[in-house]
Amino acid sequence: MAEPGLVGLEEELTCSICLCVFNSPVTVPCGHNFCASCLDLTWAGLSSNFSCPQCRATFPGRPQLQKNTVLCRVVEQLQGYTGTEAEEAAGCGEEAAPILCDSCLQAPAVQTCLTCTVSFCAEHLRPHQDSPAFRDHQLCPPLRDLQQRKCSQHGKLFEFFCTQHGICICSLCLLGHKLCHTSPLQQAKANAEAALKKKLVELHKQGEKAARAMDTVKTNQGQAVDAVSRKKDLIRNEFSEIKALIEERETQALKVIADEEKRVYNKFDYIHGILASKKNEIQSLKDQTEMALTEADDVLFLKRAAALQRTSTKDAFVPAIEMDQNLIQSTYESAINLKDIVKFSVTQSREKLAEVKLIPGRTRPTRVASPSRTVVEKKGLGPQQTKKEKTAPQAQATLQEGENTKKKKPAKVAPTTATPNTATVAAVKELIDSFLKKPREELLQYAAHITLDFNTAHNKVVLSERYTRMSVSDIPMNYNHHPQRFTDCPQVLGFQCFKRGIHYWEVELQQNNFCGIGICYGSMDRHGPESRLGRNSSSWCIEWFNSKISSWHNDVEKCLPNIKATKIGVLLHCDGGFVIFMAVGEKHNLIYKFKTQFTEALYPAFWLFSSGTVLSLCQMKQGDM
Repeated sequence: MAEPGLVGLEEELTCSICLCVFNSPVTVPCGHNFCASCLDLTWAGLSSNFSCPQCRATFPGRPQLQKNTVLCRVVEQLQGYTGTEAEEAAGCGEEAAPILCDSCLQAPAVQTCLTCTVSFCAEHLRPHQDSPAFRDHQLCPPLRDLQQRKCSQHGKLFEFFCTQHGICICSLCLLGHKLCHTSPLQQAKANAEAALKKKLVELHKQGEKAARAMDTVKTNQGQAVDAVSRKKDLIRNEFSEIKALIEERETQALKVIADEEKRVYNKFDYIHGILASKKNEIQSLKDQTEMALTEADDVLFLKRAAALQRTSTKDAFVPAIEMDQNLIQSTYESAINLKDIVKFSVTQSREKLAEVKLIPGRTRPTRVASPSRTVVEKKGLGPQQTKKEKTAPQAQATLQEGENTKKKKPAKVAPTTATPNTATVAAVKELIDSFLKKPREELLQYAAHITLDFNTAHNKVVLSERYTRMSVSDIPMNYNHHPQRFTDCPQVLGFQCFKRGIHYWEVELQQNNFCGIGICYGSMDRHGPESRLGRNSSSWCIEWFNSKISSWHNDVEKCLPNIKATKIGVLLHCDGGFVIFMAVGEKHNLIYKFKTQFTEALYPAFWLFSSGTVLSLCQMKQGDM
């Protein structure tokens, strides 16, 4: 009754290395059991760090393995029960019939002669045991499948194995397998066992590599999570500082308004107190007058009347008390400017991210270019700019169309660092032509929100409409000194700078035509004759003198055809190295284009000649017509 229970333990009695029933099982110190041969193959070639194949427990030295005798007996009992008879019984679901003797067909067979291909009982096996004639016959335990061990073609037992075809063959089949590699069955079995054991070792090593790879992936995953977590904390800290700075600016602005409110409130309170005293004084004189009118004595009445008539009072006067609207407006504009700066920075970051995604082959994100100057604001002054870096102006080689140039004075030759090859020039020309063919609706996708920088405005340049409109005043404005302010020419720069990407803005010529529109480096001079737009190697512009239109760069003038336009579009392609000036209308008309290799951040620049000249920056949105 106990033997059928052993069949249920077969899975527990299986080696986890070869997945077969234990063969000479041994026990490692962690308690797990393996075939002695499987464990020897697993630990072959190791001198240290012996580990259990099942639980990965590591031992510093090779453990002394002892044969598990109890487990061996259990395995032997299992193997004795699960022999040929047990297999047949498991296959049919009933107890298998014994193998009968082929001679008497009654007694169970005890041996099978592979030479005679017959099974014999003990009685009929006696000739094979006693007679010398049967001495060479091969005997084995009783077998049922004798016909499966015979060649179906020749009726002889299989004796050889063909490696090339992977089949068992008899001695007569050797003639048809002369060119194949054949070997006796026992040798082929030994070779197959050795090959399978070798493959088992390789699979075990691959399993260990896979386990180590999984550990590495888990480690890398944890490191990635930690890195992202640290970066998130840094980003939170940065934004916390940004919020703190903005909140501080908000507190300062509100404090300015609150202080002004308190000043006006206290003044009103003071005037109210004075008027209350005045009212009390009037009431006292009124009471005295009424009492005098009740006096019956003529002499006393006249004395009191004379005294009251000499007393005079003035009418209540309320002085004009107003809040400092300039202070309030400047504080409000300071908040607006800060909002525009933040909005511009966020928009520029989005544009840079979009450009990185669109550039093919780019695997690493480019750092978003930050403005080359630090922005500071003061009450009543709008956006201000810190001291610029002292960088020498770098001359640029500008490829201008046409050959007829009119020089105001000898041209300054800009040194070139490299000669562009024909393919590059052709590519730039094709790129420019593609932009010239685009309708205005497509150009608006590159629209830039431009505002004017108060700190660069000349003393006669008046800025208005939230720093989008510029004009010239006959009276100096007495602006505070700033190192970025133009001192000789009535000029002003845009607050925004561009170092990469494509940007488009439009300028409206509202009154007069004595003006210039262009771009320049932030390092352009602010003083002297070379500080004028187009009169140096750091700026490019188009100028209007009534009906005359000219292009200027590096103090070289070129007269252009007269094109009547009230709105000018400027397209700057920093990476492509060109800027296009066009007349905006139903159809864009090219005014001029400059081609060069820009080396610094570029700022929109504007020049106004006389009073009455007005330029306005157009606020554009995608979809405008």
